[in-house]
Amino acid sequence: MPVPFVRHSEVDVLVIGAGPAGLMCANALANARVNVRIVDQRTSKIAAGHGDGISPRTIELLQSYGLAERLLKECCQIHLAAFYNPSSTGGIELTKRTLNITAPSARYPFEATLDQAAIQDIFLDSMSLLGVEVERSTMPTSIELSKDEDELADPTSYPVRVALQRLDKSDGEQQEEIVHAKFVLGGDGAHSWTRKQFDITMDGEQSDSIWGVVDLVPDTNFPDIRHKCLVQSNHGSVFVIPREKDIIRLYVQLEEKDVIDPVTGRVDKDRMGADQIFKTAQKSFEPYKLTQEGEILWWTIYSVGQRVASKFSINNRVFIAGDACHTHTPKAGQGMNASMNDSHNLAWKIAQVVRGWADMSLLSTYESERRKFASELIAFDKTWSTLVCGKPSTGQNSDGVSPEQLLKTFQTDFTSGIGIHYHPSVVVNDGYQELAGGLVLGKRVPPYKFMRAADGRPFELQDLLPSDSLFKLLVFTGEFSDPLQQARVESMVADMQRPGSFLNRYATPGSSQFDIITISKGRKDEFNLLRLPTLLRPHWSKVFVDDTDPTGNFGGEGYSYFGVGSEGALVAVRPDGYVGAIAPLDRAEVLDAYFASFMKIPA
Repeated sequence: MPVPFVRHSEVDVLVIGAGPAGLMCANALANARVNVRIVDQRTSKIAAGHGDGISPRTIELLQSYGLAERLLKECCQIHLAAFYNPSSTGGIELTKRTLNITAPSARYPFEATLDQAAIQDIFLDSMSLLGVEVERSTMPTSIELSKDEDELADPTSYPVRVALQRLDKSDGEQQEEIVHAKFVLGGDGAHSWTRKQFDITMDGEQSDSIWGVVDLVPDTNFPDIRHKCLVQSNHGSVFVIPREKDIIRLYVQLEEKDVIDPVTGRVDKDRMGADQIFKTAQKSFEPYKLTQEGEILWWTIYSVGQRVASKFSINNRVFIAGDACHTHTPKAGQGMNASMNDSHNLAWKIAQVVRGWADMSLLSTYESERRKFASELIAFDKTWSTLVCGKPSTGQNSDGVSPEQLLKTFQTDFTSGIGIHYHPSVVVNDGYQELAGGLVLGKRVPPYKFMRAADGRPFELQDLLPSDSLFKLLVFTGEFSDPLQQARVESMVADMQRPGSFLNRYATPGSSQFDIITISKGRKDEFNLLRLPTLLRPHWSKVFVDDTDPTGNFGGEGYSYFGVGSEGALVAVRPDGYVGAIAPLDRAEVLDAYFASFMKIPA
């Protein structure tokens, strides 16, 4: 018989898995005009269930890609959280009602909840406009990584060979394709095929707690049904998560004996269905009544391991992200958020390398930054899960979990995503923090509104930092009308216009790797942007003044808020919105050294 023809193809990045991690990565790379393909074994996109919580930081990420507006239009916003404990009469009573998000710098001081299918639709529609579609009914059957060191070190090579099989093709049609990729991302879930092919272990332990999940439309007299709630009763714990429209999600603590198969030791969904999970929840709400309108929309039972992958990459060519490299309970609402933030961290680094702008070594910072975060996430999840699953403090159980313990653990910057802090590396300097104390090296740029000098329009600083693969240079000039400060600024500009300066050293014909944004002190009714050196006003829309908005209602204290003094400062912001380096105006060479540590001179 003749050997069937097998198609071979090349691609910059192949993404395996169309969940939150895979879709975020594919969309980010498509935005960066990187040649990317994304495949998924499922025949169609998910219709319901799975994750549903988006943290304030993740909303900021979506805004940086131009996707937050749709999310905010469709989602439920959770502003308050309520805590219930056992009452003296045997039911439950309200212990505390408080802010759901307490991070003072949160641009969006709430949690957004929306069905994961709708969230993924936002990415799918965005990718479609960029010419990228998920290739469904397509599964990888083998993956090989070259052992040639020279090939692995060459960013233009295609050292990863992946065999794909089309599951929707008949015997007479071409079913197999060999893809040669520069990079591969496995965003293929907790049982990651990609991870297993490279024998990457998951280190940690299985969670002792077992939870049931039901999505439904409730009929109830429980007063906090549209708030995020933790109900700790004598019958167990229940989380209430309000969702879009009239939907709520209930996370219900279950007894091991009710759902574990004694022979296999695994969760057996045949032992307890959606109705039994809901009845268990009803007991915890007594004396309040809770019934459902219509059918239960989605349900599942889970027992999740709290584990972190031993490595997140193989030779900086094959990466894993999301549940493929860290698993934890959903009770802290971090699963989908951590997955998207993994890919957000990785995508810009791949784009820089593929474009020939950065050295391959830049990719090592993905694992060092995100594995550290994953370890911190697991530690937090263990603490939070122990408290949530513990017996509540009552008159008969004084050693139980107190409301104060829950609140102290709950109200942290960690759950909002605002607290993510990357430690010093080639892309995070550790000097001159004192020049801009409010712009913390390794943390995201906080929101603040400045006035655009040309037309007095207020602008949110974060909206000047889109996820477009470019580094942003924030130039805080100080009071430019002051002759001494003007001389300092002009001297700095002369330094940055040197042939050896990073602005010229890494320049590419017809495009720039840097976006200069100038922020001056002064009054909007006196400031003249045309007095600035041309370098600092590459376009009229790039110059801002730290003054109140035209109505005088907000703004005018940005220098103070960011801890920048009258001497000004240079701040390099990474393409993912995190502060990379800070330098005095008269030490532009600090930025030369920063970029030289990972950037490449264009060929």
